[in-house]
Amino acid sequence: LARTFNFMTDQIAQHQDELLKTNVQLDERRRFTEAMLAGVSAGVIGIDPNERISLANRSALHLLGAPEQGLLGQPFSNALPAFASLFEQAKSRPSGFAEGQVDTQLQGRDLSFVARITTELSDDAQHGFVLTFDDITDLVSAQRNTAWADIARRIAHEIKNPLTPIQ
Repeated sequence: LARTFNFMTDQIAQHQDELLKTNVQLDERRRFTEAMLAGVSAGVIGIDPNERISLANRSALHLLGAPEQGLLGQPFSNALPAFASLFEQAKSRPSGFAEGQVDTQLQGRDLSFVARITTELSDDAQHGFVLTFDDITDLVSAQRNTAWADIARRIAHEIKNPLTPIQ
């Protein structure tokens, strides 16, 4: 009886040590993931299987101009209505992936984002989604300015040389 008891307590101690090691590894991975998400310039938002926002990195909060408390736990479509149609596309596709440009107005500014929503789908479990987005407002503005400059150049050429259209 004593040997069996000692054997059982040794097994429990081994299992406890294994659990503690696994817990330490998970904690290290979590810290690494949090550090990685904090260091990227793109906004990253985690959406749980119930379609609520479960994670938002610093860049996402900065780009959206929103406090963390205003996003976490909120239904995705209510908190970020500009991204709702892209989210619906991702949910409706077998791949769970959607990508596109999202134009919105936040705090009185017109903003353009390039956004991607993806998920890990499997038959045995329900997974959440991850939204990544980046501000391309300056790029879109530069493209518009380039297009208008080209149009202005062509008009100026036609004004200077009216014979070209006549010929």
